[in-house]
Formats: sequence, C-alpha cells, structure tokens
Amino acid sequence: MSRFHIVDDDTIARGGCTDIYFARCEEVLEKEGINPRVTMEVTTVGIPGEFGIFCGLNDALALLDGLPVDVDAMPEGSVFCPREPVMRITGRYRDFGRYETALLGFLCHASGIATAAARIKRAAGDRQVYSFGSRRQHPAIAPMIERSAWIGGVDGVSNTTAPPGVPVVGTMPHAYVMCHASPEEAWTAFDRHMPVDVPRLMLCDTFGDEKEECLKAAETGVATAVRLDTPQSRRGDMRSILEEVRWELDTHGHETVGIFLSGGLTEEDICAYRDIVTAFGVGGAIANAPVIDFSLDIVDIKGRACAKRGKWSGTKQVWVRPGGSHAILPVSSPGPEGAAPLLVPQVRGGTVLGDTGMREARTRVLRFLDLICTS
Repeated sequence: MSRFHIVDDDTIARGGCTDIYFARCEEVLEKEGINPRVTMEVTTVGIPGEFGIFCGLNDALALLDGLPVDVDAMPEGSVFCPREPVMRITGRYRDFGRYETALLGFLCHASGIATAAARIKRAAGDRQVYSFGSRRQHPAIAPMIERSAWIGGVDGVSNTTAPPGVPVVGTMPHAYVMCHASPEEAWTAFDRHMPVDVPRLMLCDTFGDEKEECLKAAETGVATAVRLDTPQSRRGDMRSILEEVRWELDTHGHETVGIFLSGGLTEEDICAYRDIVTAFGVGGAIANAPVIDFSLDIVDIKGRACAKRGKWSGTKQVWVRPGGSHAILPVSSPGPEGAAPLLVPQVRGGTVLGDTGMREARTRVLRFLDLICTS
C-alpha cells in the first residue's frame, strides 16, 4: 500500500484490485478446468434523470488492453438509456472475470460525473459552467473528475492535474484576500502580477456586504467580473442579493462587469439564477454526483443465449435513429432503416483499436445538449 492509501497502476492492471469472491471463484474454476467462452454486457436499469452520458471508456480499455478478449462499446460521450448495453466483452471467463470490479468502477464513477455535468450545462443554457469540485473527492482521482466533467460539457475546470487540452480556470480564494490589508489591495495586486490572459475575476464577499465589496472591486477599474461565494449560512434570499448587486453595478456605470456565482450550487440554483449570473462554479453537484449503477452480466455462454433472472439474454446491439431515438435489438437482427449501430469495435484479440478521443466525446455531448435544448 502506498503512502496515501492509493492502489497503484500495476495492481489494478493485474487484477489485484477486485472483490474477493472473484478471486476465490477463479481459483475453483481453474481447479475444475472450467473456462467457458462467454459474452458479457454492461448495463444499468436506472439513471438519475432522463438520460445518461457514457464515460470512463479510456480507463476501461487500458485495463483490458492485452487480455485475450474482444470488446465493443459505445464511444465516450454517447447518450444511453436504461437496459441498453454500453459495452460488451467476449472471451473466456477466467481470462477477464476478476477485472469486473475495476472495470465497473471506471465506468460507473466517470459516467455519473459526466451525466451530472451535462445536466448542469443544460440547465445553464448559454451561461458558462466550471467544475470546482475536485476538492470534494480523493486527490488521486482529480484527473478523472475533471476529464469526465469536461466531456460532460463544462467550460473549464479548476484542478491543475486536468488532462492536457482541458482549460484550467480560477482566480483567488478567500485566504488570498485575507492575506492582504484590504480586499482592494488583494484585487489590484492580482491584476499587477497575473498574466493578461487570466480573467480579472474578483472575489467579493470575504468581509463585507456583497453589494459593497462588488462596487469596490468594480471601482478599481480592473475587474471583468465579481465572484460571490457566500456560504449557505449567510445567504438569505440569494435571488435578492444578486438582483441588488446587478442593480448597483449597473447604476454606477459598471454594466460590463459580470457576476460569477459559486458555493454549493445545485442544478435548481442554476435554473433560478441563470438570467442574472454570467457564469457558475459548481463543486459537489458534479464531483459528488451519484454513480451510474452499471453491472456486468453474462448474456451468452458457449454460443447459447443465457442470462440470470432480471436480465435480458442474448448479445444485443443498440441502434440510434436519425432523430436520436434508440432501439435495442439482437445483434443478429438488422437495424431500423437509417439507423446506425452505437456499439462499435474497441478491442480485438486483446489489441485496442484506437484512442477514445476526449474532444470528440465532448462534442457528442454538446451536440446532444443543443438538440434537446432546441427541440
């Protein structure tokens, strides 16, 4: 075990991070000489809300790379519904069975975060949303959180370990302001020393009334926006606070200074304030999102359709029609006219066929959000 109680890559890659019953059953099957060829599918019977966003495929493929299996899966960023297989694996059971724990962990957690991010981005409409929640989770998984949030549609993230290509944003904490003699000194010092491409987003509720500090920040002449991070215990009527701040900024000639809101925001908050707020910093509502409760189940064994109670037997394909609706059919059946298959080859004979494409995944999500927001 490492210093920070983190499972290392090698342990995960060799199947050492698993539930004990998989290891014990593998031992029994080996001693009995049983290792049937099976097809297993990853599905869920429920999702939070009306749609899910598939994410975590990159880690899942890295886990299965080199194993004697074939894998078909939806591309990352695909929309899925309950009972639709998002991935299927074909191979001899003992060759990959012990990897179920890590595989589902990768997919369940990342898909939950991407789904929450997409729902919040939809709620925000044309307002920007930033992921500020990596501090609510174990630091070892910060890159996964930020990657999943980015795929889910956020406009930027705060953690410095975000994967390359993801914009990292953020300006100042309350502690920074408190280290100066006054908020004004903190704001002007920030302007003096930060590169010109860093937004002059000034935190404005450290000591005083939100309206008072926002006006002071605007009057420095360097603020492009003011940020309110008022804790729940001090908020009162947040709508009234925002309206008052906006009124005073406009009345004093600061119409171009935006309002950035953060601090325990929910999807409902964003719907309530998006008409007056320029951008949102969202923490726990994304990083602490409910996982997607995927399971991995045998649907075919030795070429025969077979499934446990409550699951649909037989290998399946998910088809997406031109209008966006889905159909689940046996893999041997032709798809609906004009429809395209969603499960596509990802691994053949243990070889990963290509990169999962983070930017392409994000584009799929944004295209979907545009479709449902305009329909």
